[in-house]
Amino acid sequence: MIDRADFFAAKLASETDPSDVHAARRAGEDIVVVDVRSDEAWAQGRVAGAIHMHYSEIATRAAPEIPADARVIVYCWSPGCNAGAKGALEFAKLGYDVREMIGGFEYWAREGYPVEDADGVHHRPIDPLTGVPRLRTRA
Repeated sequence: MIDRADFFAAKLASETDPSDVHAARRAGEDIVVVDVRSDEAWAQGRVAGAIHMHYSEIATRAAPEIPADARVIVYCWSPGCNAGAKGALEFAKLGYDVREMIGGFEYWAREGYPVEDADGVHHRPIDPLTGVPRLRTRA
């Protein structure tokens, strides 16, 4: 039988969520946020300040572009996309301290965190089903 505490400890060591990523960035923690989606998805919008590295490019691009001791957070579109897991696996195989941001870009945007596109950085309205506007700091 699987030990539930070990399972959830491993899950939390491998995942994070938009609110924790936002809080870590606001606290000045040194993390590298990587969007592992397609070029087309990246162009539609992304986590402000993220870098773009499609999951299929990680094996060749990660080492020259991201320090080996970096804390890496990867994300894809949403809970219905497994590109984040594919990207996290590639970073893990290279020895990076990596976590997947569950909820992906969809929940980042729905929670009102900074979104970047060709026109600059924006904040979308907070979806009341995913965030609490009166408790959120939007910086």
